[in-house]
Amino acid sequence: MPLLSTQIVVLPLPDHRALLLPPACLPSYSCSPRLRWQRRLGRSSARSVLLRVVSPETSNVVTTDAAFTGAQSGHTPISLDPHHALWFLASCSALSKSANDNNKNNTAWSAFAARVSGEWDGYGAEFTAAGDPVPLPENVVPEAFREWGVPVLDWQTQCPTLADPAAPPCALHYRLVRLLPTVGCEADAAAVHTSHQRHASSAAAFAYASRGSYVAAWPRGPAPVLEVEHCVVRPGPGGEEEGDVSRVRVVQTVALGKEARLRGVKVFSEQWYGPFRNGDQLGGCAVRETAFAAGEKLDVAEVLGRWESRDAAAARFSDQLDPETGKFAELAPTEPPTTVWRDADGVVTLPKQLWSAFKEHGDGEFLCEVGWVLGGGSAVTSRCVVTKDGDVKASEIAAAYESRVSAGT
Repeated sequence: MPLLSTQIVVLPLPDHRALLLPPACLPSYSCSPRLRWQRRLGRSSARSVLLRVVSPETSNVVTTDAAFTGAQSGHTPISLDPHHALWFLASCSALSKSANDNNKNNTAWSAFAARVSGEWDGYGAEFTAAGDPVPLPENVVPEAFREWGVPVLDWQTQCPTLADPAAPPCALHYRLVRLLPTVGCEADAAAVHTSHQRHASSAAAFAYASRGSYVAAWPRGPAPVLEVEHCVVRPGPGGEEEGDVSRVRVVQTVALGKEARLRGVKVFSEQWYGPFRNGDQLGGCAVRETAFAAGEKLDVAEVLGRWESRDAAAARFSDQLDPETGKFAELAPTEPPTTVWRDADGVVTLPKQLWSAFKEHGDGEFLCEVGWVLGGGSAVTSRCVVTKDGDVKASEIAAAYESRVSAGT
């Protein structure tokens, strides 16, 4: 007599609702409802799925809930062969893992949102691909500066930023405001020259760290151009918990195509001035930052050599991208420490103890890297690998605190 097939009995949830397999997926092995279930169930990890697998040959019982005490179902069992039963159990296990991962991501996102949100004021400047500062357009420079022959290289900027800690990751936007340059006490009456807003959902890729740092790739059109933005944060004398924080944002503009090349670099040196107010108060003379574009550049000798990471993090994008957020991930800690040898290839030094590097990283791939020297042979770095088509490689967004263990030549 043929053996009976393994039966899966789907029991009611605590709220008396049952999880049922979509009929269209039975008995075909090729139909996997896993992605649809993740979107339905991942938001509510508190619900437990009570599943009993009964095999007449062994009379064994396997359940996904240790508190299961007996059948309370009354539902008609679904008959599946053992292979199908194992597949179903694996799917449920994956759902549970996905829910746990979502909870971890939400915790990291909440910490990041609290750090990154607020009024960030300072100065910004543009540099050529060779690292030379680009003067502001003549039509925005006050006549007094032109008469004195004083070049104006920096914009006073505001960057009000808001991220919702209670929303799913990707709920972030900021506004970059450039103020017209002024003379002397007129600084308190500064007027807005340009105001541009960005939302994280428009990024080709976005990776964030709980400390408030992030890396984003922003497509620009109609020409095939990608802006890779590295936001690097470090605490001020008051410490992170007090919110006395300074940061730099370095934006590398990359022209894509057969011969991808670095067009230029934008640098924004900013400090946190308080909770988000959407830039309703201009900083004027109260801004603690100062113009920096004409300042002394970092000595390239401080970049060269062998560096070892001591606090590294990387983003790992899933092969199955989320249809809503795409390549959006946390910069999670990595082990073990890594060692990097840096030479002068593609390195451009900048003021504020910064460097930018852009160079080939493989067949059709390019490394976009930024470093901020902190002193004492240490630096914080941020890197992103992109293809000539503008795609950001999975597992190739990373940030780290590094120590130089030997100098280069």
